[in-house]
Amino acid sequence: MDVVHATLQTVSKTAIRQGLFTLLLKGGVSDYLVVIKQMILRIINKIVLGCITEGLVDLIDINMLVQIRCLQLMHVCGKTKSLEEARVVHRHALQHLHPLTVSTDNRVLEMYFECGSLDDAIDVFKSMPEYDLTTWHTMIMQLAKNGFPEDSIDIFTQFKNMGLKPDGQMFIGVFGACSMLGDISEGMLHFESMSKDYGIVPTMAHYVSLVEMIASIGHLDEALEFIEKMPMEPSVEVWETLMNSCRVHGNIELGDRCAELVMKLDPSRLNEKAKAGLLLGEISEQNKSTINNHLEVQSQVHEFRDRDAYDPKNYKICALLRGLRVQMKEAGYIADTGHVLHDIDQEGKEDALLAHNVRLAVAQGLFNSKVRSTIKVIQNRRFCGDCHTAVKFISKLVGREFIIRDAKRFHHMNNGLCSCHGYW
Repeated sequence: MDVVHATLQTVSKTAIRQGLFTLLLKGGVSDYLVVIKQMILRIINKIVLGCITEGLVDLIDINMLVQIRCLQLMHVCGKTKSLEEARVVHRHALQHLHPLTVSTDNRVLEMYFECGSLDDAIDVFKSMPEYDLTTWHTMIMQLAKNGFPEDSIDIFTQFKNMGLKPDGQMFIGVFGACSMLGDISEGMLHFESMSKDYGIVPTMAHYVSLVEMIASIGHLDEALEFIEKMPMEPSVEVWETLMNSCRVHGNIELGDRCAELVMKLDPSRLNEKAKAGLLLGEISEQNKSTINNHLEVQSQVHEFRDRDAYDPKNYKICALLRGLRVQMKEAGYIADTGHVLHDIDQEGKEDALLAHNVRLAVAQGLFNSKVRSTIKVIQNRRFCGDCHTAVKFISKLVGREFIIRDAKRFHHMNNGLCSCHGYW
């Protein structure tokens, strides 16, 4: 790691530095944070030196410099989902910046949500002496994103009951919460209230959120009807949203129609195989070799790809997964082999499901983490439906909580249940 540290100090090109950061992150979150801290200190030193050189010593604000350092570290902790390091940074901020400003409290709140720790985030929210609009935005958006849409709607109701006026951005968070609840009726009531009670003119972003809300629970024809009645020309984002929902729910015909419109409006949004057909695009997505998972265990980050199941060093992981599969079947699990696209027999398809990277990460976490501790996995694509079911079964069998961050949201899985309630 010392070599990487030294290289980072001398390299100036952004792409190369980003690559080195990725390499460093794989070696351990703590090392990553050390380098970021060093960079921030160099920036602060340059600011101080510049003020002294120009005879502007009176402009040096020590509290401001400490705040810059803390805010940058909070950003890194949130990005890397590093909860223990996030708590250290928070304590440092409380020690050196007390009392915290509303904007700093908001950043702490967001950091904890990004790390998947609702308890810490809610504790911060309750302890804040005052809130601003960003505070409410963060609570509404992040509670829904973390699988607590009912609480998100409750916060929105609390906000309105205080006589405060929501803005357009806040309603996007509300529509997201209704989407997670699978409650189209409530979402449409909020949409009507937005313009009727608060005079907010719907933007394209609102329509995108509403289309996602309707289509995410499989009401694809209703979503299309809603789009056709829009008072403005639908953007490429609207059609792309419906296209993606068609992919999830298996409506290839409507999905292809949407793909044609996306192709017409912005060809760059479709890969080459997706241009030839929605199903091919799905196959391409399933087979991408760059898809990976990150598992954090005691501040160490482990990376998994689907093909890693065939690595001899992972035989213990695969053995554990096979043992769990037996128990899962006894508990009622039925493998959804429709997620396996290879032309092989049923047994082979069930074995192929064991090789999915999210399961490898979960099994590695069971091997390496402390007993009863929460296991966190970051995935860079949408959860496979069978893996989603499997991890719920595993959570009940082993008595563990799993926090899985996929391309769309957090899934808090505990005792056989998931915070997404089946909508994701």
